[in-house]
Amino acid sequence: MFKRQFAVLFTAISFLILTFSFSNTTASADSDDDFAVSSELVKETMKPELLKQKLQKQQVEAIRNAKLKEVQAEQARLEKIEAEQKAAQEKAKSEQLAKQKQASSQAPTTNNASNQNVSGVNKGTFKLSFYDPAAMGSSLGYGGVAANLSVFPKGTKLKITLPDGTVWIRVVNDTGGFAAANPRQLDVAMPNSQVPAAGVLSATVEVIG
Repeated sequence: MFKRQFAVLFTAISFLILTFSFSNTTASADSDDDFAVSSELVKETMKPELLKQKLQKQQVEAIRNAKLKEVQAEQARLEKIEAEQKAAQEKAKSEQLAKQKQASSQAPTTNNASNQNVSGVNKGTFKLSFYDPAAMGSSLGYGGVAANLSVFPKGTKLKITLPDGTVWIRVVNDTGGFAAANPRQLDVAMPNSQVPAAGVLSATVEVIG
């Protein structure tokens, strides 16, 4: 009786164990299948987003490269303009120097006589002698002096300063035989009644016109 009951109990327990094992195996298989499906689904879901990100990255890179090319082209254009301007300036400078050189070579040479007629030039000390044009029958008047015309051409305006500070303004309007031999002497027109007793004086002579 006891043995029979034990056998029945053993059989029941074995059945339960087998049922539990089968159930676990089935559940495990279903779980693996679900995981595989979920992973594949995730991949398929993420694929469009990844492609979108890749496309956006390529577009940004293309825009950056295009901007870089524009900047490089603009820089090259500015450098070209600067080089052209510099070359034009150098050319203009060279042409100006050439014109100045040509003008200098073609300029007429000036003699000593014309150089004496420069205003404001102090010519130093000269001897002064005196003559009366009226007594000589001349109508030149008393506003002029006779001079060596190679030193003071006719029309040169002179400022004659005596040692005592007296200033005479005279214009060269005559010459004489003495002037050729005495270029550092002036013959001042003056009435005989006003000629200094010394007869010959020294004075500083300045060209003023």
